[in-house]
Amino acid sequence: MDGIVLDLLVAVAILFGLAGAIVQVVPGGLVVAGAVVLWGVVVGGTTGWTVVAIAVVLALVALVLKYLLAGRYLKSKGVPNRSLAIGALLGIVGFFVIPVVGLFVGFIGGTYLSELQRLRDEPAARRATGHAMRAAGVSIMVELTAALTTAVVWFVAALVVRI
Repeated sequence: MDGIVLDLLVAVAILFGLAGAIVQVVPGGLVVAGAVVLWGVVVGGTTGWTVVAIAVVLALVALVLKYLLAGRYLKSKGVPNRSLAIGALLGIVGFFVIPVVGLFVGFIGGTYLSELQRLRDEPAARRATGHAMRAAGVSIMVELTAALTTAVVWFVAALVVRI
């Protein structure tokens, strides 16, 4: 495969992954890491394998960190995993029912309804839903940061290989 074609295909996959990291429809960080790993394996050599190692480490660190940070935050705020699971399930339903925004509407609505049922207090349920939304935002930022860092590493490596 021609090097320029490979670079263009990887760049498109990275853009798709970055979009996925933001809108959380696809596992964006894993898409970016996968594209960069594929590039590194095809390119080979010290540069290729170094980029593979960096991409894998960044993806794993992000995967662990995003759940660890969000989980710790939610635990400190008293939001149970049950509410998040119900929010996630309704988010999946919403994804298919309401195009584009259904995932977010379903997650927020599901978390709110679960907390309202659990707490029987509307303001407290609203606060808990806000905490869940902030935790989701932290997860998105961690994944996006790792994906962007991986993309920059790939871009620099691709320049080094082509020069």
